[in-house]
Amino acid sequence: MKQPSFFTQILQYLYIKKRDADTPHNTNIKFMHGMNRISIFMFLFAVCVIIYRLLFKH
Repeated sequence: MKQPSFFTQILQYLYIKKRDADTPHNTNIKFMHGMNRISIFMFLFAVCVIIYRLLFKH
């Protein structure tokens, strides 16, 4: 089984790309992917806030 690339996994976490049907499905993996998804969204939000503050200094 081929290991998916880093960017492919991110696209799958964000529901932009469908997951491979052959991957195992269990509760622990679902929770892990959910936590990774939350972390990615929090990181992107923080990057947006930092960019906003750099562009519009208050």
